[in-house]
Amino acid sequence: MPKLKTRRAAAKRFRPTGSGKIRRRKANKNHLLQHKSSERTRRRLSQLSLVDERDADNVRLMMPYM
Repeated sequence: MPKLKTRRAAAKRFRPTGSGKIRRRKANKNHLLQHKSSERTRRRLSQLSLVDERDADNVRLMMPYM
């Protein structure tokens, strides 16, 4: 049986935690930042977030060796 391929787009966006949960980066921090407050961009959007449990199974299917 051949090896399963990892979806490279998912591998660049998601990382596993030590307990097996999946971390992701928050959206809205790439451009158009001038009208967003520094509290919003620096503190809230800079923190890593966890993928919701309902979406985690789909991410695991895209990354079989995670």
